[in-house]
Amino acid sequence: MPLTKAIIVPGNGAGDVERSNWYGWAKKQINKIPDMTCLLSNMPDPVTARESIWLPFIQEELQCDEETVIIGHSSGAAAAMRYAETHNVFGLILVGAYTSDLGDENERESGYFSRPWEWEQMRRNVGHIVQFGSTDDPFLPWEEQQAVAEGLGAVLHKYTDRGHFQNTQFPELIDAVRKLRAAA
Repeated sequence: MPLTKAIIVPGNGAGDVERSNWYGWAKKQINKIPDMTCLLSNMPDPVTARESIWLPFIQEELQCDEETVIIGHSSGAAAAMRYAETHNVFGLILVGAYTSDLGDENERESGYFSRPWEWEQMRRNVGHIVQFGSTDDPFLPWEEQQAVAEGLGAVLHKYTDRGHFQNTQFPELIDAVRKLRAAA
């Protein structure tokens, strides 16, 4: 299957996603890649980011399929991973991914962390997995980011100075999309 679409699933609490972090900038850059479309939408239930609401939205509204790479940031990475447990997708690009509710009530309410991760099933359903993580992330312990990389066999881009990847541009992400497109 070719790679024809990217969807950006933001972290929770992002507000207007076009103007939050690198999301709007990345959408514009990906849309410049020939034969690629990038979708970015304000998510329903943007604060709690419930799995029961976000996963159907990814399927029905964003129409994620086998020609799609899901770019998930933070809570969006958790949503992307849970989606990939039950759906075939071209690829995942996970930014600031983690494995637990971090002791946070809001994260617990999201539903993503109520059961074990199905790493093997995700690997079967996804053709390409790339991950970006930073050891200085103020929200996510490196051990959890590393556990995601190991569980998925992801191509891990490890940084020491990116925090939670809340900058306004993210050129390495665009490079990763271009490489996936070329590999298709």
